[in-house]
Amino acid sequence: MPTFDMDPYDGDENNYMPQEDDWDRDMLLDPAWEKQQRKTFTAWCNSHLRKAGTQIENIEEDFRDGLKLMLLLEVISGERLAKPERGKMRVHKISNVNKALHYITSKGVKLVSIGAEEIVDGNAKMTLGMIWTIILRFAIQDISVEETSAKEGLLLWCQRKTAPYKNVNIQNFHISWKDGLGFCALIHRHRPELIDYGKLRKDDPMTNLNTAFDVAEKYLDIPKMLDAEDIVGTARPDEKAIMTYVSSFYHAFSGAQKASRSPVVLQLEPEPLQHRDLQHRAASTDTCQHRDLQYIQVRG
Repeated sequence: MPTFDMDPYDGDENNYMPQEDDWDRDMLLDPAWEKQQRKTFTAWCNSHLRKAGTQIENIEEDFRDGLKLMLLLEVISGERLAKPERGKMRVHKISNVNKALHYITSKGVKLVSIGAEEIVDGNAKMTLGMIWTIILRFAIQDISVEETSAKEGLLLWCQRKTAPYKNVNIQNFHISWKDGLGFCALIHRHRPELIDYGKLRKDDPMTNLNTAFDVAEKYLDIPKMLDAEDIVGTARPDEKAIMTYVSSFYHAFSGAQKASRSPVVLQLEPEPLQHRDLQHRAASTDTCQHRDLQYIQVRG
């Protein structure tokens, strides 16, 4: 079975998005970073899968048959993938995962050393790397701020939005966010009524982080993707986890008109992957979600 190089390049060198040493596999071996990525990537996937009436619990187990992986790609892209195999044998699972990987590569991404067999076998490191590539392609690559793009554009956006806050200094996507004030400043800058910023203290990161996470979930529909304890208790929080979460703020506040292929602005087809043969729209959201669940549930 084929493996794929992971390198976000769409044929135009001006649109090349570097992987910043980039899918640094060694970092995934760090238990603290892997824990953060698992939580963040799972929450990110579920924020989209819930639109189709389902979710995942275990990121390396629940994508093994390829069905939820294909569904995730359909939801975030608004496009239809090839018809999935409905069998439960290993060959069917590999076929489905390969269809998902081929779709990713069709969007200008090269997947380095990631094969369908590794995903089907539940290889955690490779599965996390694959999901990170999907996040880069569909949530970060198209961010553009003042002629900078992707990671640099997202960082510049954060710096511009938090500039009026003297106690916030965003220089990266790891230690700059440890005290929680950066997250609170982003929320306060756009929705000042949601946070009493003047009462926050730099020496109380747990309160700041939990305040930002709770407010974002309750009022901005941004799911909790990080744990305050993990951020405070880690010398250097995981960059990929922070970037993923921060990109959700960008799309919530500024991305709708700028990232045409981001999850926020996609226009979903009325019929999901598993109902491409239906001729009529579902009568209600509950009906559609019920059918989705019937399709993707693991059988036996």
